[in-house]
Amino acid sequence: MSPSTPASVPSAAPVPAAASRADLVADAALALLAERGMRGLTHRAVDETAGLPQGSTSNLARTRQALLELAVRRLADREEQVLALHEMPDPRAGLDSLVDALALATHRALTRNRELTLARYELALEATRRPELRAHFDAAGARFRERLGALVTAMGSPDPERHVLSLVAWADGLIFSCVAGSFHAEVPGLQEVRSGLREILDGMLGG
Repeated sequence: MSPSTPASVPSAAPVPAAASRADLVADAALALLAERGMRGLTHRAVDETAGLPQGSTSNLARTRQALLELAVRRLADREEQVLALHEMPDPRAGLDSLVDALALATHRALTRNRELTLARYELALEATRRPELRAHFDAAGARFRERLGALVTAMGSPDPERHVLSLVAWADGLIFSCVAGSFHAEVPGLQEVRSGLREILDGMLGG
């Protein structure tokens, strides 16, 4: 679709009916980033996509930096739901439970939350050029890394920091390859994702 096409932009995920105006603006920004990229993100476009009166986005986030920070914070909240941090298993449940939970989270990012993943890539690249955005982006990503670190530590990892890096790198590499890379037409099924994670975690934790 051309950036000039006045069609509605698909949302990266359902927006709750009671969403605040800040959430509506941030969700619209994420949807625009996924469809049109960073160049398509303007205050006017966000107003149009969110169905808000002209000037609403500027009142909430006056500068582009403020709008990007708003999008990063909302991205972190929504990805926390996708990754289901609140559903991660008790370490006492064993390796199979951890593999199942991580596989489901990874598969969600690959499939029904693909647009949200694309928005994350746009923001990640922009953060490499904006040091002031980098801090917000890194802080948002730390949520999952800290939870994952606690899980692998509790399961007996001899080197949790290195193992978290390996797990995140594997998952990020798979997601990028299948969402935006050369395997975009060959998205693996849930069981394939699970098999890959099981191989990695077996090597790390001696499962």
